[in-house]
Amino acid sequence: MILPAQKDLEVVGEASNGREAVALAERTRPDLVVMDIAMPELNGIEATRQITRSQPNTRVLALSMQKDAVYVRETLRAGAKGYLLKDSSEQDLRAAVRAVASGKGWLSPGVSDAVLEDYRRHVTDPVDLLSPREREVLQMIADSRTNKEIATALNLSVSTVEAHRGRIMEKLNLHSIAELVRFALRKGLID
Repeated sequence: MILPAQKDLEVVGEASNGREAVALAERTRPDLVVMDIAMPELNGIEATRQITRSQPNTRVLALSMQKDAVYVRETLRAGAKGYLLKDSSEQDLRAAVRAVASGKGWLSPGVSDAVLEDYRRHVTDPVDLLSPREREVLQMIADSRTNKEIATALNLSVSTVEAHRGRIMEKLNLHSIAELVRFALRKGLID
């Protein structure tokens, strides 16, 4: 009822289960699908995965009562661009639909803390595996400094720098200085 009342939005269909949602999306090719996560026959996460795989231009806004970070993570991993809680206001629904339709992401404030905590627990940047000293050595290696130059700059022995270099390459699963430099460039550690 809320969305059809918006003059700039057109509802092209409604589905009562996940399989129907996938089929309807294939027929109508909508710009946006508002997907209930708790759908019968095929859950909303799997329906989202199928829709976004077959129609990369269709964006999905997930609608759910679930505040658990696992639901949010799996829904976003399936391809949804937004996650809106069902107890959100009409204003939030309109804002989420417009944001996701225009290519932006949307998370209900009620799940943002859980998502951030889940991110911190499950997403590990390889750089995080390095100690502060190893990060410092990595940057200097990537800046084309020799072991001797690094040792002098950090007041270390050359053998200690070599040991740091070996641990860095092992932790990052890199096998050459060229790979190490490319890694440092990708991570923004050097210009």
